[in-house]
Amino acid sequence: MNAPVTPEERSPEQPPPLPAAALPAPPQAVPQQDSGPGWFQRLSSVLFIVFCFELGLFLLIYPWTDAWTENYISLMAPAHFSSTWRMAWNNSYVRGGVSGAGLVNIWIAVAEVFHMFSRRPKTHAL
Repeated sequence: MNAPVTPEERSPEQPPPLPAAALPAPPQAVPQQDSGPGWFQRLSSVLFIVFCFELGLFLLIYPWTDAWTENYISLMAPAHFSSTWRMAWNNSYVRGGVSGAGLVNIWIAVAEVFHMFSRRPKTHAL
């Protein structure tokens, strides 16, 4: 065991030892304060869920309706490019890609619903 160091033997860079009573207490777990009101966060989550779900449902269904082939965007192409544009616009892979983006939006909405209902108060150490 080491013998205690006397003040004369201690180097100037070495701080004096602290007594046991002066040691800081371990940090306690404190509930984390939210940055905003709970109702605002809940309302924002609900609006985000509704937006994602509606957008996803629209993108999932609309490419397979007759309105997809006869809309203004598909008629915008110049005359020399019109046939190529219509073939690409009516291609099943393009329609499937747009429907896939709709599925992703619906997935985000469902995941946000689960995330909203699984939130618990968080704690952190000071």
